Amino acid sequence: MYEEINLRRRAQNHTCSLPRLSDNRVPTSLGWRGSTGEVPMARPDDAQPTVFVIDDDREIRDALETLVRSVGLRARLFASVPDFLSAGHTDQPGCLVLDVRLPGRSGLDFHDDLVRANVRLPVIFMSGFADVPMSVRALKAGAVEFLTKPVRQQDLLEAIQLAVERDRTRRENDAAIAGLRVSYGTLTPRESEVMLLVATGRLNKQIANDLGLTEATVKVHRGQAMRKMQARSVADLVRMSDKLGLSTETAPKTSVKQN
Repeated sequence: MYEEINLRRRAQNHTCSLPRLSDNRVPTSLGWRGSTGEVPMARPDDAQPTVFVIDDDREIRDALETLVRSVGLRARLFASVPDFLSAGHTDQPGCLVLDVRLPGRSGLDFHDDLVRANVRLPVIFMSGFADVPMSVRALKAGAVEFLTKPVRQQDLLEAIQLAVERDRTRRENDAAIAGLRVSYGTLTPRESEVMLLVATGRLNKQIANDLGLTEATVKVHRGQAMRKMQARSVADLVRMSDKLGLSTETAPKTSVKQN
């Protein structure tokens, strides 16, 4: 048991107030050392991400909750992996702070399960018993950070900020791609063919020859495709095609006689 826990308990027994987080002294069993550096704060326009904490030590969970809330983020605490899974939070915005040593399956094994299940909630590991192979395994599996106790509060907050930003960026990208798929689904087969050929750098005259169309007809299909995809330039179409993972082989095939 860490010395900080004993200090906390003695303070509680003597009804003394514990150091506040704003004093940069964290009263926790995590063994955090204070730092005079600035703490990255959550922006007010963020979509209220949540920091999920899984640790079987109540004192650690409470300390983490206090720290996370001190910078304006929400925290949800769980004593075990089954508790977290039963709450159904695996697809909510935010990140997961995960202890390596847990009852039953370890935090590393649980992270492997998340990766296999395509759950992309960013994970930050913390451990007082870490070694190099353990940290390498976690980072290779996609963990944002692997922190060894005693952990400086700023190091943890910076890791959380990075994880939250990574999650926000990923979700925005997913939403953008979903919107592109909807728009792409409104194209006719011929418009799809023309769009992808335009994106590969083919000129209208070349596309007309490829598809057996007149150049004027190609221009019509090209204009329709750009309007439906809300593309302002050929460069936009190229980026959209790349994001959708499209190629001329994936485009719907139409008869060369069809206009």
